[in-house]
Amino acid sequence: MAREFKMPDVGEGLTEAEILKWYVQPGDTVEDGQVVCEVETAKAAVELPIPYDGVVRELLFPEGTTVDVGQVIISVDVAGEAPAPAPEPVAVAAEAVEAVEEAAPTGRQPVLVGYGVAESSTKRRARKGAAPETVANGTPTLTRPLAKPPVRKLAKDLGVDLATVIPSNPDGIITRADVHAAVAPAAPAAAPEVVEQAAPAPAAVPAAPVASYDTVRETRIPIKGVRKATAQAMIGSAFTAPHVTEFVTVDVTRTMKLVEELKADKDMAGLRVNPLLLIAKALLVAIKRNPEISAAWDEAHQEIVQKHYVNLGIAAATPRGLIVPNIKDAHAKTLPELAAALGELVATAREGKTSPGAMQGGTVTITNVGVFGVDTGTPILNPGESAILAVGAIKPQPWVHKGKVKPRQVTTLALSFDHRLVDGELGSKVLADVAAILERPKRLITWS
Repeated sequence: MAREFKMPDVGEGLTEAEILKWYVQPGDTVEDGQVVCEVETAKAAVELPIPYDGVVRELLFPEGTTVDVGQVIISVDVAGEAPAPAPEPVAVAAEAVEAVEEAAPTGRQPVLVGYGVAESSTKRRARKGAAPETVANGTPTLTRPLAKPPVRKLAKDLGVDLATVIPSNPDGIITRADVHAAVAPAAPAAAPEVVEQAAPAPAAVPAAPVASYDTVRETRIPIKGVRKATAQAMIGSAFTAPHVTEFVTVDVTRTMKLVEELKADKDMAGLRVNPLLLIAKALLVAIKRNPEISAAWDEAHQEIVQKHYVNLGIAAATPRGLIVPNIKDAHAKTLPELAAALGELVATAREGKTSPGAMQGGTVTITNVGVFGVDTGTPILNPGESAILAVGAIKPQPWVHKGKVKPRQVTTLALSFDHRLVDGELGSKVLADVAAILERPKRLITWS
């Protein structure tokens, strides 16, 4: 018996996911709980385990395909159960194909799974050019090219008659590659197109770096996954929440000295200690002193939601795009606990293993643009949050210290906040408190 595993909703309210990598192939034996593929949602990359034992019968989508939640992505012959027999009359299969095509909406169309396991049965429709088959009553039935709805649409868009296409697969099913191969001879001998929107490749992979400006004039990269979600979120945030950004330049020489002392502290052994750790702690203390800044605007209910906790977001640049995982209840963590949480968050993000849950429920975010040598910026709020702190590069600069100009370690902080929730006074107090702590980090002890 064939079991069909559908694309689950691996995040809250997600509608689609892209298949990044298959870990199994048809014929492989799988066990309950075994990871069979990795998918990328609008929030993160997630590994999907199969919920039963068996043998992989078919992978219904290639790597790089975006699949709607609820669509079947893999079929498995359940261990100890006989596979369901394929329908005998070929004409029945053809009718099922037509039924699926008629029912399928325009645009992205469902995979052809409307007639059991006929696709993987040993009885296949004859290849193109073969004699017409005969059903039980002796009436000849013309064979119809076997192809899934998306492939038929591709052939229609390219003006290819499927009856003239020779399938490359032994099962006689025409693939996208077969359609492209059929249309290839008609293409001019000039340089190939970089992207053909109506006919994407079977597996959408990132475009290779262009060797020089002389070889390719333009390259088009599909907007999807994390980058697409980030763009939509930033547009929504920028045009929904009225942003205000304030700046302060601060001498962080004492903070940098404290970082070096903490690295040698036995209580911090094995933990990641850097300026970001103390900046995060300073922001948490500032929020404790000004708790009104930890809030959210509920447009539907016309309410301000005051949050008596801090889920501290840390913006992280990854190969898949910008993500903002957060440390749950960061306000309640000691400095060693905060250091451990930061280290785990960064390591997980770099490996691309951040879960969707880790990016939900944030209240305030820190973005460290200083690691790129940038002085500061005007950060856009993470949707649903009230404030975001941008940290610039820490550089030696001439600074008046104790009445004399001396070289000091200096940085610029920028705090953006939602002006519906946070007025200028509250925002200024929070930013001033962060600066005061970083200038004299001993205040962490007295203000915490």
